[in-house]
Amino acid sequence: MHVEQIWTGNAYRNFNYLIVCETSGEAMAVDPLDHEKCLATAKRKGWSITQILNTHEHFDHTGGNDAVVKATGAKILAHANAKDAIEGMDRGLNAGDVIKIGSTVELEALDTPGHTMSHVCLRSHTDVPALFCGDTLFNAGAGNCHHGGHPAELYDTFVSQLSKLPDNTLIYPGHDYMANNLGFTLDREPDNAHAKALLDDVGEQDLNDALVSTLAMEKEINTFFRLQSPSVIKALRESFPDLPETPDPKTVFLKLRELRNNW
Repeated sequence: MHVEQIWTGNAYRNFNYLIVCETSGEAMAVDPLDHEKCLATAKRKGWSITQILNTHEHFDHTGGNDAVVKATGAKILAHANAKDAIEGMDRGLNAGDVIKIGSTVELEALDTPGHTMSHVCLRSHTDVPALFCGDTLFNAGAGNCHHGGHPAELYDTFVSQLSKLPDNTLIYPGHDYMANNLGFTLDREPDNAHAKALLDDVGEQDLNDALVSTLAMEKEINTFFRLQSPSVIKALRESFPDLPETPDPKTVFLKLRELRNNW
C-alpha cells in the first residue's frame, strides 16, 4: 500500500489522500476536495482512481466528488447513514466493512461518530497500520462537534476505538492544525516537553512533506488522550472551579472540548 498525502494549501488547510495498490495501480481518493491536484497526481504517477471515500458529509470533504467521478467514473463510499447527505453515494459503510483497492490493499471501516454522527475512519490491514481519520482525530487535537456532532460521542470514539489501536498506527488526518493544536496542549499542560519539542520542529514545516505522527506520539502530545494527566486536571480546575477532586476521564474530555471551542 502506498499513501500519497496531498496538501491542498487552501483556507481550510485540507489534506487529501490517494491510497494506492502498487501492483494494479488502482487508487482510492479520500475526501478529494482539491480534485485538480488529486487527478493530476494520479495521472502523473500512472494511477487509476476507482473509488472515492468520504469520511463524512461536510462540503470541504465532498466538494470534489463530482469532478473526480466525471473524470474517472469512480464509485463513492461513505457512512451508510450519510446516503441522504452525500449525493451519488454508491456504497454505504458500516463498522467492520472491508474495502479493497486493487489486489493488495484492504481497509476496514470504523464507525466513528462525534464530529458528525455519520463519520467513518479507515484502518489499513498492513504490517504498519494506518488510520485515515478525517475530522475525528487531528495531529495533537480532536474534531469539533459544531455541525451535526456530539462531544460525548466523540469521547466514546476516542476511548473505545482510537485509543485501542496499535501504538505504531500512522495517523492521516483531514486537516493540518498541528501547530495550533500543540499550542492548546501547552496551554493545558505547560510541562509537556514532547509537545514543546514538536512545536519547535513543525512550526515551519513544509506541508507538502508533512510529518506523519503515530498513535504513540499522539498519546504524548494530544490533550484529548491525556485525560488523567495531573497537569491537565490542575489547569482545567482553574477554568472550572467546581471540577471534582478526581474527575472521571469523560468529564475531563468534555471540558477540554468546551475550552477548545473558543481557544
